[in-house]
Amino acid sequence: MKIIGTGSAIPKKIVTNDMLSEFLDTSDAWIYPRTGIKHRHVISDEKLEDLAASAAEKALENAGMKAEDLDFIICSNVVNEYVTPSLSCIIQGAIGATCPCLDINCACAGFIYALDIAESFYKAGRVKNVLIVCAEEPTRMTSWKDRNVCVLFGDGAGAAVLTEGDNIKGIKLSAASATDKLYQIRTLEPTPYITKEEESISLQMKGQDVFKFAVKASTGDIKYLLDKLGMAAGDVDHYLLHQANIRIIRSIKDFLEQPDEKFPTNVETHGNSSSASCPILLDECNRNGIIKRGETIALSAFGAGFISGAVIMEW
Repeated sequence: MKIIGTGSAIPKKIVTNDMLSEFLDTSDAWIYPRTGIKHRHVISDEKLEDLAASAAEKALENAGMKAEDLDFIICSNVVNEYVTPSLSCIIQGAIGATCPCLDINCACAGFIYALDIAESFYKAGRVKNVLIVCAEEPTRMTSWKDRNVCVLFGDGAGAAVLTEGDNIKGIKLSAASATDKLYQIRTLEPTPYITKEEESISLQMKGQDVFKFAVKASTGDIKYLLDKLGMAAGDVDHYLLHQANIRIIRSIKDFLEQPDEKFPTNVETHGNSSSASCPILLDECNRNGIIKRGETIALSAFGAGFISGAVIMEW
């Protein structure tokens, strides 16, 4: 397969570090050096499904394709207001598509996992045109009284349109169960028979453990692919990494021993938007002419689970 169109949509509300300091014991001087984040976009009066549909429509327009031409839709989402129907079904109706669709919950690595699922469908000869949408609102998962977590996240949606081609050089997926390191728990509807203790817990993160996993997983996935493909790190023109934290990105860059210009970032203005992070960055790089036809790009993402994934492709 190959990617022929990208799109993204972000909430209009911008929350700066200084705005957070109005109700949290924090400051720009604390947040920015540790995370690289200056501000983030946060859902206010928007609905996540509308952002998702907007990103999808922009990607279709960029690809020069109509929604009715789609054979499959894959939506990556951790949480939204709908338990059912799936977010992909809502998107399908909003854009006027008629194809099958499914949701996946692969945390921040959702875009890479969706690419791998799509590639499998292509290899099986099942599809011609596929839409991937990653739509996330992690700001609704955190406690806005927890200064260690809520400052990290932003909301948004990113999308990509795929068609037949031979541009994927390799994909690597990884998983290592570590539930206690990064999680959120919410209670379900009560029944007359529930006797176990239950409580809702906002997003919890053991920062140092997540940091170590992210660097190890990303560098491991990328190195595995480079070795498998007989490539050197310098053969990749651009590394598009999950925008979780600028220190993680710098650590991966130092491991690969590649220059800053190969690592475009938007963590400064978006924060961590979970699985939407990679496709939003991809769309910005595509529309700003940062990545060019024929170049080799690597995407890498990592998140709760712990799970991670990387892909190397020709643009």
